[in-house]
Amino acid sequence: MASTNAAPASSKPKGDKRDRTRATLLEAARTLIREKGYERTTLEDVARRAGMTTGAIYGNFKNRDELFIALGQTYWPPVKPHIKSGATFAEAMRALAKATLAAVDERRPVAIGRLTGLAYTLKSPELRTRVHDVTQSSYEFGAEWLALFDRSELPMPPKHLVRVIHALIEGLVMQRILTPDLCPDEVFYAAFGALARSHSR
Repeated sequence: MASTNAAPASSKPKGDKRDRTRATLLEAARTLIREKGYERTTLEDVARRAGMTTGAIYGNFKNRDELFIALGQTYWPPVKPHIKSGATFAEAMRALAKATLAAVDERRPVAIGRLTGLAYTLKSPELRTRVHDVTQSSYEFGAEWLALFDRSELPMPPKHLVRVIHALIEGLVMQRILTPDLCPDEVFYAAFGALARSHSR
């Protein structure tokens, strides 16, 4: 027997509405931060700018720090390379170099927001703690992925390598945005390629 709570076939799934609400709130927060800075942006301001109630905010974000974390994850998302099943570590590193280069164009328009967000985080012990937890979780996931490769191909233990790769991605992207002529494509491929070759030394 069909449930009486089933949504009509023509209606959109609830998840779509929640995603749209979340996206609207994030864009409102992003605009306000550009205007007022992180310190002076409140959840109430964000709700008002989005044309929503504070209930909509708290239905999507536990607090202001969680909203700021979500901003970073949305506008500066992790680099996700396309790696074929059974790829060698060297092939994975080449794919990662390609994906990092591709991320430059989408990150360039939000680079200033990224830097101001990092500066704000450095001044906020509570937010730094939350960023630490999110980053640690990301490192654990990345180390598990790296551990799937033949250990003899890796230049260092996965738990260290994931941190080096993260630093390499962030540094190369920001340097390419800042001084594009000093950081050409071949530097990206050479950097990741060096990780793949160093195990044989």
